[in-house]
Amino acid sequence: MPRIWRHEDGRWPNLAALTYCLAAYAGGLALITQGSLLLALPGILLLAHGLVIGAYLIHECAHNTILRDNRWNARLGETLSWLVGSAYGDYEGIRHKHFRHHVDRADIVAFDFRVHLQRHPAVLRVIQALEWLYIPAVDLLMHALVLILPFTLPSRRHRRARVIGVLLTRLAFFGLLVALSPMALVYYAIAYLLFLHVLRFMDVHQHTYPLFEHLEQAQGESTPAFDRAHEERNTYSNLVSVRHPWMNLLTLNFGYHNAHHTRPTEPWYRLPALHRGLYGDQTDRVLPVGRLLRAYHRHRVARVLHADPPDRPVGDPAAFVGVVGVSFLTAH
Repeated sequence: MPRIWRHEDGRWPNLAALTYCLAAYAGGLALITQGSLLLALPGILLLAHGLVIGAYLIHECAHNTILRDNRWNARLGETLSWLVGSAYGDYEGIRHKHFRHHVDRADIVAFDFRVHLQRHPAVLRVIQALEWLYIPAVDLLMHALVLILPFTLPSRRHRRARVIGVLLTRLAFFGLLVALSPMALVYYAIAYLLFLHVLRFMDVHQHTYPLFEHLEQAQGESTPAFDRAHEERNTYSNLVSVRHPWMNLLTLNFGYHNAHHTRPTEPWYRLPALHRGLYGDQTDRVLPVGRLLRAYHRHRVARVLHADPPDRPVGDPAAFVGVVGVSFLTAH
């Protein structure tokens, strides 16, 4: 057989992850379209988790860790992007933004939404009220802008046809869901909000990076040069469980974030071993998930406008506000 995997030891882990992602997504859809609340509840959870694994497989595709040919990784990433609802944006744009995050050792965005929200107090109050209600309004706004910006920014006009094409396929898909069961659309929306919360929770406390509006500028043009020591000081690992490492598979080992930043091309299934080799039993870079859950709840409104300053030790994780709006699924 021709070699298709980037690493031979990745055949079964990646096959298992891809199979689970598709099975969970399909199984979740099947359950939420049955018209039964009892079936809808597990269906929502299964669908949400299928989306989570799909998103982290896109992250692996962006690092070219799954398939041998980078073009195949891109095609797989594009396909999964439709699944998780991020196909309105260009996959290469998503990959470029994440590449800048690693190379510049900062959060590089096209614009800082905090500045814009402060110019529109009424919109800010609505966003903060929704966040208080545990609706991830900032993430929804960032995803919505992927559809809107091509029709408002001349520099993104070339993306209009893609947005319209993907929107039509998504509308047809949701129309089919409604035809099967009117409540399925509501259940899908709940699953999608849970999916956004999981991705946000994993993102929000992994860095105390500075943020720059330099995504549409050339690399190194105006972003300060940060070294590897800066990267390590401002990166944290948020493992689902230290005692039971298998539980970290719930987020495809994305919580081993220091190991990932030390070696970005290391595939997801090798990260636990890399983490042990780098840190052993040291816990100074690992933040307890229980304390982070408390922080996630406590600072959900303040987080809209706040980000922790770089190079300040976290101290009590429950006081770690964190940052939102830097998802790798949006290219701005």
